[in-house]
Amino acid sequence: MNRTNHVFTARLLIIVLRLFFGHALECHPSEYKVDMDCCPKCPVGNRVISDCSESSSTSCLPCVRGTFLPNPSGLKVCFICKTCDPGSGLRTKRACTAKSDSVCEPMDGFHCIDFTEGSCAAAEKHNSNCQPGYYISHQGNTFTDTECSPCRNGTYSDGSFMSCLPHTKAGLGQKIDLGILS
Repeated sequence: MNRTNHVFTARLLIIVLRLFFGHALECHPSEYKVDMDCCPKCPVGNRVISDCSESSSTSCLPCVRGTFLPNPSGLKVCFICKTCDPGSGLRTKRACTAKSDSVCEPMDGFHCIDFTEGSCAAAEKHNSNCQPGYYISHQGNTFTDTECSPCRNGTYSDGSFMSCLPHTKAGLGQKIDLGILS
């Protein structure tokens, strides 16, 4: 065999080995895969602007305002920060940074009905009153709505009371407070 055949065979073997081992290429957790190579990940809050090469390392750029990346990565685009929409009963508990997303919470008078990934994604207004004949047994909070309980016989509530009041019995010449009969 001449030298040309040996070079051709060696190159072919290298290509076959790269194809075979390329599919099984495992990068270190601090690296990401690009074709048949592993490049260093960008730090938290930064995105890749160019992958590494034989002569240079990965080039990174901080996420712009309104975007974030919470983990070291090889991503070329930052995630868009969520908005805590007051029109949906939400307010910002923690503002978005280049390293973390916004955290939303319900506004006063609202409770969270969809708590996802440490943030309120949807809120609903508290019932402000119970129905007549019921009293507010538990004031609504961040995670629960107002709870109502029925008044017992001989008591009443217009729905806004924190407890039921007894019906008053009238004698001669006294005013009668019938309240709301239950």
